[in-house]
Amino acid sequence: MRFVVTGAAGFIGSHLSDALVARGDEVVAVDCLTDYYDPAEKEENARGLDLVRLDLAEGDLALDGVHGVFHLAGQPGVRSFGDAFPLYLRRNVLATQRVLESASRSGVRVVLASSSSVYGNAERYPTPETATPEPISPYGITKLACEQLVRAYDVDAVTLRYFTVYGPRQRPDMFFRRVCDALRDGSPFEIYGSGEQSRSFTEVGDAVAATIAAMDGAPIGALYNVGGGDEASMLEAIVLLEEIADRSLDIRHVDRARGDVARTKADVSRIRDALGWEPSVPLADGLTRMWSWASARVAAR
Repeated sequence: MRFVVTGAAGFIGSHLSDALVARGDEVVAVDCLTDYYDPAEKEENARGLDLVRLDLAEGDLALDGVHGVFHLAGQPGVRSFGDAFPLYLRRNVLATQRVLESASRSGVRVVLASSSSVYGNAERYPTPETATPEPISPYGITKLACEQLVRAYDVDAVTLRYFTVYGPRQRPDMFFRRVCDALRDGSPFEIYGSGEQSRSFTEVGDAVAATIAAMDGAPIGALYNVGGGDEASMLEAIVLLEEIADRSLDIRHVDRARGDVARTKADVSRIRDALGWEPSVPLADGLTRMWSWASARVAAR
């Protein structure tokens, strides 16, 4: 099978591309290599892939001979207020609209990466897909707009709401990557607010397995949460990483960030019942792998 993966040089996209190649699929790896973080990291993520550099907001996505599109490209980051907001409109909403246009013309299935950020401070926990979306960040707002675009197009599409995915190759601005870097370097670590915020942490291998299962077997129009089985507060997760690394973190508390929700916890009963997927990697195991990766990055320099 031949698949397009947009955002293939990113964190989740590169793992997904590797998994598809490993099972014998052909991957057309597409990425814009934006400067949201060091493009050299993205190029390293995409090593071994035949990378097509394309700005989806203006370039045409060729889908001849393609069996499906995994659309993971986008502008990340929940703290997306201010002057950067037009980038979120361009790289999330406009880019997704153009991908859906191409897929609709070609009759190709799309698996769309959305986010738990669409729920905002959810009305209940664990949060089912039927909960009313009330995003409180421009990132969440634009991801919800992408979901609405899927509904507006005559296209075979499945939408996945990822819950706080972590693991090797995580972006440098993300929580566990920042903790690992601070533990490794012995530098102070700034945590937003009290640190009691909790998350439904999802190991990247679990997220990839759910994404492939959605392409292979989900009904048209399906919407699924993809979330980890372990919920932990930021402070609890730090303690766990300190134990794994056998080091102590110098924590500095700063003001709580605008757009940062108090809690996420995924109800994954819908995807479990439909596709047989559920998270399998305990948080301690996933963080052990991530710490090993973060340590190896320094040793390789």
